[in-house]
Amino acid sequence: MLNSFLTIKDILAGYKRREFSSKEVFDLCYKNISKSEGRIGAFVTLLDREGLKLSRNSIPVGHKDIFSTKNIETTASSNILKGYKPPYDASTVKRLSDKNFVCIGKLNCDAFAHGATGENSDMKVTKNPYDLTRTPGGSSCGPAAAVASGFVLMATATDTGGSIRLPSSFTNTVGIKPTYGRVSRYGVIAMTSSTDSIGHITRTVWDNAYVLGITAGFDPKDATSSHREVDDYLDTIEQGILGLKVGVPREYLENIPANIKDRFYESIKLLEGLGAKVVDVSLPSTKYAINAYYIITPSEISSNLARFDGIRFGGTRNKFGGEAKRRIMMGTFSLSAGYYDEYYLKAQKARTLIIEDFKNAFEKVDVLVTPVSPILPPKLNSIIKDTLKTYMMDVLTVPVSIAGVPSLSVPGGFIDDEGKKLPFGIQLIGNYFNEKLLYRIGYALEQETRYYETTPAI
Repeated sequence: MLNSFLTIKDILAGYKRREFSSKEVFDLCYKNISKSEGRIGAFVTLLDREGLKLSRNSIPVGHKDIFSTKNIETTASSNILKGYKPPYDASTVKRLSDKNFVCIGKLNCDAFAHGATGENSDMKVTKNPYDLTRTPGGSSCGPAAAVASGFVLMATATDTGGSIRLPSSFTNTVGIKPTYGRVSRYGVIAMTSSTDSIGHITRTVWDNAYVLGITAGFDPKDATSSHREVDDYLDTIEQGILGLKVGVPREYLENIPANIKDRFYESIKLLEGLGAKVVDVSLPSTKYAINAYYIITPSEISSNLARFDGIRFGGTRNKFGGEAKRRIMMGTFSLSAGYYDEYYLKAQKARTLIIEDFKNAFEKVDVLVTPVSPILPPKLNSIIKDTLKTYMMDVLTVPVSIAGVPSLSVPGGFIDDEGKKLPFGIQLIGNYFNEKLLYRIGYALEQETRYYETTPAI
């Protein structure tokens, strides 16, 4: 029977048994949109329901607005690209389309994916479905809010320093930041070329694994995509976690509020109860991660945004928002003569130390487990003007991005705050190309807790 918060697994089974049609599924999604989008603000472009071409097995999908979509406006939620309609699809968009995922619209994000709250979008402010006074996280605010609200069954997204995992944590959804190069970046407007990872957000772990099986794989159009064979992410997902070694990095729990730490240790006890062995580990170079990231990232942004000159495409550069200008200036300074060695080169050396930390840790444990965020979803307008505080929201996700290893955010329950039950996320970190193990552990947690069944009251 159709309900407002179906999963992809539900839909595929229903289609197979001919219990309902794709028309009914899409009608349900549009019904949810009609009911709640006015309060949530997830879409920057919503396609007309009557214009969609549906097959018998179609699945509704929304794309973060930095994914190129043929003949559909793609702005990166920025004024400078208003009116731009790409002549082609991003590789991820095409791979999903080939498997009957039908786009119903483009989803809001911080402009050019620069942000952690969604409030840097030039288009609108997206609200958290679990508390409309709070942010759903960024930069993938629209994708997370759309999935949590039942507008789409899954949404594409990107993660450069936490932009999938943070919104997933804040909206009780599941988000994957794959190994760097596991999914093609072709056709996705670049932010930081050396850390941009193409992933997606779903309601459940099974759905997430199913989608990665479609989007992952080598792409000749992207020189950074890996030739490594794609795993079957579903064939061991129900195997359980008996005997696995789970590492808890002590540095990730420093200065974490007691309510988040307590909830985190409840999940650790649950993993132990499922048969995992918990091991204390150290990642000593973690303290350099946020500093290195905010040198490397602006430096690469300043280079990538140089193409937006108002001549070949897009508007003039005065249409850049405040955060884009800030990052261009920081990056240009870091790369300028006399400062390259002092800043950018040192940041890359710190990156090497962080990579070595992860390599050493994975010689002792199978997976690392941490909170996704050191804070609960903040109130809208509460930290956006405090640049340093906003950047520090990524302190637990950035090291993973710098190292290029995969990470999965799964729901970890809810924490009471000002009379609201707010979502909290657990971050599972794996060795390179070991997404299959992350899904196995995430699925075990999910089946034990079933937090995904708690939906927002919107």
